[in-house]
Amino acid sequence: MSYMARNADKRVDPSGILADVRSIVMVGLNYYTGGHGQTGRVARYAWGTHDYHEVLAEKSERLSAAIAEIGGPSTRCLGYVDTGPILERDLAQRASIGFIGKHTNLISRKLGNWLFLGEILTNLELPPDPPERGHCGTCQRCMDVCPTRAIVGPYQLDARLCISYLTIELKGSIPVELRPLIGDHVFGCDDCLEVCPWNRFAQQSPVRQFQRRETPQLTEYLSWDESKFRAFFRGTPIFRIKRRGFLRNVCVVLGNTGDETALPALTRALNDIEPLVREHAAWAVERIEHQCRSQPSISFDRAGSAG
Repeated sequence: MSYMARNADKRVDPSGILADVRSIVMVGLNYYTGGHGQTGRVARYAWGTHDYHEVLAEKSERLSAAIAEIGGPSTRCLGYVDTGPILERDLAQRASIGFIGKHTNLISRKLGNWLFLGEILTNLELPPDPPERGHCGTCQRCMDVCPTRAIVGPYQLDARLCISYLTIELKGSIPVELRPLIGDHVFGCDDCLEVCPWNRFAQQSPVRQFQRRETPQLTEYLSWDESKFRAFFRGTPIFRIKRRGFLRNVCVVLGNTGDETALPALTRALNDIEPLVREHAAWAVERIEHQCRSQPSISFDRAGSAG
């Protein structure tokens, strides 16, 4: 994620973004919708029909207008939703929205792990909130549950190992040695978030666009062309990784399930127009076939008893 190194000066000095900035208003939006993922797990933030950037940006624009009305004609506001060179998690802790956990994500004592963050830079001087302090204590459930051991130490994440990076940010082939560790995560991973004890305070989000919708079987995705992929996922976070990235992930998950019934769909995917899909489909076919060959055979005597 080399883009993180760009605009490093602005990340530590927001006046490089808005020259006369005096305050930063941090906002958090709850996206918890209850329930649990199924085979082919998708990170909870992508369960709905809309991209959170658009939903939160629209709400932030209304808040910016209210701030400008309070401050008068000379008030300037500039909002970001996960798009600007802002250290949003650090600022959210300083604004008392939550604290940064050992998994490096923000945790709210009122809502658990399920928050989208945004920020509004303004030249209006506002009274600051007291910063939140850490509340992880000795707990390290998030570190212990990580399938790839990407949380290499408290508050330290090796993004190159993180399943969210591998299935979303990574544009090319997933390293072969990491594919089995992805398990059934087809888009992102919530494992470290799900186990956090602070989730006992999680509340159902009122935002209807975040509510879960029905999805097809994984094997069906492999038959989708570009137009069908776009029609189903347009406007959602999954749309951003494009058809080839999503079907790459689908192939890996199917390979990890070891289900022979997926072989026909995977075999057809060996002829997909995308080389990335063909590569991962071939890996999945080989993995399933190997698992089937490795299973012990069962013999029966004439009475039908297993021997």
